[in-house]
Amino acid sequence: MKALRLLTLTTAGLLLAACQTMTPQERRARDETTCASYGFRRGTDAFATCLQRIELDRRAEARAFRYDNDFLIHRPYYWY
Repeated sequence: MKALRLLTLTTAGLLLAACQTMTPQERRARDETTCASYGFRRGTDAFATCLQRIELDRRAEARAFRYDNDFLIHRPYYWY
């Protein structure tokens, strides 16, 4: 039963990973478009700061996701 559950979760994870098709260049272009839509001009310090903040937010979200889904941190109470 556990093996079947693990296999199912692994397969679902691989399928979801395969759906991610955005390349780093596409992500950068989207981030630049976002900062330009906020009114920042390319080549300025404010534009670079905007890009940096978008990337920092993305990394923070990834860390939060990993933390929330870490089994060793959020073990069932009966494992202690």
